[in-house]
Amino acid sequence: MIKNKELKEKILKLIERNATLSTKNIAYALNTDEALIISTIEELEKEKIICAYNTIINWDKISEDLVTALIEVRVIPERGRGFDKIAERISKFDEVDSVYLISGGYDFLVEIKGKSMKAVSQFVFDKLATLDSVQSTATHFILKKYKDHGVTLEKEIVDNREKFLL
Repeated sequence: MIKNKELKEKILKLIERNATLSTKNIAYALNTDEALIISTIEELEKEKIICAYNTIINWDKISEDLVTALIEVRVIPERGRGFDKIAERISKFDEVDSVYLISGGYDFLVEIKGKSMKAVSQFVFDKLATLDSVQSTATHFILKKYKDHGVTLEKEIVDNREKFLL
C-alpha cells in the first residue's frame, strides 16, 4: 500500500504532466483504488495544493497580436508587510499573469500579456512604475518560446541536407 504523502506526490506528478488524466487512469497507473484517488485529489484541492488546472497553448500559432513580457521590478518593501502587500497590488492588475519574488538585482519578476509592445510599455509606464514602492523596472519581451512549463512547443528541426566534402 502506498503511503498518503507518497500517493499525493505521485498523483501530483501525473496530473502536472497531464491534467486531462481521468481518475480511473491515475488509479490504474498507481495500481490503487479510484475512490482513493478521487478523495486524495479533492483533499489536495481543498488544501490549495492543487490551485488550478491549466492548458499550455502555443499562442504564436494562433495569434500574432499577443505579446508576452517579463518585467523585473525593484521595490522598497513596506514596513511590517515586506514584499507581500506590494505583490498583492501588482497581482490585481488584469494584465498580470504571474508575480514572483526573486533574488538578485530586482525583487519581483512579473509576467504580463498585451496586444502589442506599445500596450505592454504603456502598462509599465502608467500602472506598474507609478506604484509608490516601485523604484525601477526592466522590461524583457519574449520573442519566441521554445519550451513552456516543461513542454517543448516546437519539434526539433532536422537538417536533411546532404553533406558534401570538398
